[in-house]
Amino acid sequence: MSNFVHLHIHSEFSLLDGANRIKDLPVRAKELGMDAMALTDHGVMYGAIDFYKACKKEGIKPIIGCEVYVAPRSRLDKEPNIDNHYNHLILLAKNKQGYQNLCKLVSIGFVEGYYYKPRIDLEVLEKYHEGLICLSACLAGSVNQALLNGENEKAQEIALWHKRVFGEDYYIEIQNNGIKEQVLANQKLIALAKKLEIPLVATNDAHYLKREDSYNHEVLLCIQTGKRMSDMDRMRFDTDELYVKSPEEMIEYFKAVPEAIENTVKIAEKCNVEFEFGHTILPNYDVPPEFPTHYDYLKKLCDEGIKKRYGENPSQEILERAKYELEVIQKMGYVDYFLIVWDFIHYAKTHSIPVGPRTWFTEQDLLLLM
Repeated sequence: MSNFVHLHIHSEFSLLDGANRIKDLPVRAKELGMDAMALTDHGVMYGAIDFYKACKKEGIKPIIGCEVYVAPRSRLDKEPNIDNHYNHLILLAKNKQGYQNLCKLVSIGFVEGYYYKPRIDLEVLEKYHEGLICLSACLAGSVNQALLNGENEKAQEIALWHKRVFGEDYYIEIQNNGIKEQVLANQKLIALAKKLEIPLVATNDAHYLKREDSYNHEVLLCIQTGKRMSDMDRMRFDTDELYVKSPEEMIEYFKAVPEAIENTVKIAEKCNVEFEFGHTILPNYDVPPEFPTHYDYLKKLCDEGIKKRYGENPSQEILERAKYELEVIQKMGYVDYFLIVWDFIHYAKTHSIPVGPRTWFTEQDLLLLM
């Protein structure tokens, strides 16, 4: 593996913030002599599969991650001027369990915690931390914010909480991004990491591919915030260094703390998420215990549907048609699929929720179940 790995990168799926095209990222990594790279979009994982495939195509090891938003209090609190402030945190999947937990956290962020942004909180982070590596994130991370506000004890408490939950998989993140506050933050972060015996890791929070792309990124931020480039009060980073830097650039900047560079490689070696394509994976549908198989439960539902629509004595033609349809469903391995579809449509209809147009299956396919 190369001597440095980027672990904090945003793509176009960090909407109106990331200017990197997923297809370009592994190509650039290969050009720079790297053989692994992470994707950590803001609050979402929309690009995970495309990134995985693009990396595999170029011989780059894909690391699936996310820069999540953490609510200041509970994810369920949504009070103006308090809960619209949030902190960042980098999560990287080590294995299948970690990937599933990361998906769960991102989903919770949208379903339960959404308030301006999809937010999680420390409660669910602790619940679903297995298989994840945690980095303290950028200047918007809670540790950084506490240090920059002079709240050293608070920063220590935050770091120790994450160390307790993630153990050796928690890292204090330092960056080389040309932002003046970062220089001060790095000094304090290095001291904090040494004091608490937490390993350091170097990242660059890459929002665009090359230095010369910084102007395009500023335009993107103007679109996001409804500003013009001529507006003096527009949001800006005041740096042109948020790009995918070469290992040599990163090693040179962090030569005083070489372990921060070395740990990027160690983290990359820990992350081994593999996807398998080409076959359908359905969730298990739990049937009542009195039914020996899923097919028996499907047949029971169909029998009830027949009686509901055709009475207690349906014609032989109806019975033969039902038998034929069920045999086809069983032979093709779609028993669980039909039970799952029946389950959510049945729930909707019994809770006065409108059911939209049918998809590719026909009226007859689900006639007996509905």
